[in-house]
Amino acid sequence: MKELTQAANIGVETTGSKHFAIDTTFVLFFMAVEFGQIVGRFGLDTVVFAVTLLLLVALPYFLPADDKIDFGSWVIGRTFIAGFGVVVGTLFKMSLGSLIPETLSFLPMTLLILTSLASCYVQFYGLLKLRPAK
Repeated sequence: MKELTQAANIGVETTGSKHFAIDTTFVLFFMAVEFGQIVGRFGLDTVVFAVTLLLLVALPYFLPADDKIDFGSWVIGRTFIAGFGVVVGTLFKMSLGSLIPETLSFLPMTLLILTSLASCYVQFYGLLKLRPAK
């Protein structure tokens, strides 16, 4: 009887999320690229983008997940990603017209919208999927 009980527990394995909030990281990057394009102008849209970017750095930490890392390292990593995105956006704006055709100026916003849609789908699926009661 002891062998049967142990045999039933062999296949038990926890499935932790190794890729915690990857989808929101892509949204953060493309938001930072778009912010890098408008960083030279000072207006209401720049302020709204900056506040949204700051919120996108910290708030996805509080989404439900199995494995969570330390909040400090989370914010530092996301800040580096946002900073890299701002630099890429600034370089993208400077290269428009000379290296990159002017018609591609809306590419970062298009990619931001697509990744935001995918992120919303992933987050809503994670919230609404059926889980067994404990």
